[in-house]
Amino acid sequence: MLGDPKSVDIVLMSHLHPDHTNGIKAADGSLAFPNAEIMVPETDWAFWMSDENAAKFETNAMMKGYFANVRRVYGNVPASRVTRYQAGKEVAPGITAIDTSGHTPGHMAFAVASGNSRVLIQGDVTNIPEFFLRNPGWHVAFDVDAPKAEATRRKFYDMASAEKALIVGFHFSFPSLGYVEKDGTGYRLVPVQWNPVL
Repeated sequence: MLGDPKSVDIVLMSHLHPDHTNGIKAADGSLAFPNAEIMVPETDWAFWMSDENAAKFETNAMMKGYFANVRRVYGNVPASRVTRYQAGKEVAPGITAIDTSGHTPGHMAFAVASGNSRVLIQGDVTNIPEFFLRNPGWHVAFDVDAPKAEATRRKFYDMASAEKALIVGFHFSFPSLGYVEKDGTGYRLVPVQWNPVL
């Protein structure tokens, strides 16, 4: 059984696409985590809440829907509950935000450290590793700035492979954990073996 949603004190967003942000609301429109501080990337917030930016994408149905969704989800959330954070800052004990913009203007990954251990939570630096790790120059429609997203992928995975860092991928296949290795002009994911603790 999951813990009480009232005991959650921080909800940390990597970016404000619907599949990452809609979970803060319950089906009835109330906050799913009623006592939580909702932390959002400052640059993403500024982008998606801008009427001027929304007008630029008026003819793009997908983007128009994304702008409307952010306003629908956050429209009645008290301002005191939303904290905007920046890259390079510790957003919670042991969790540091990493600028991985491109997928969205303020997209963030996170380095989670405890003692000598560190894991990188990559968010949507890439979605399907079989496509975009192997071919980091490929672009996906969900990337707001495709050239920047590509540069971010290369920089992030160069760092991860050099560090031999464990990575968590939100859209990776189960178990969504692995290591990235350079492979020709691209990269490949080496998944960790699943070992459930009973």
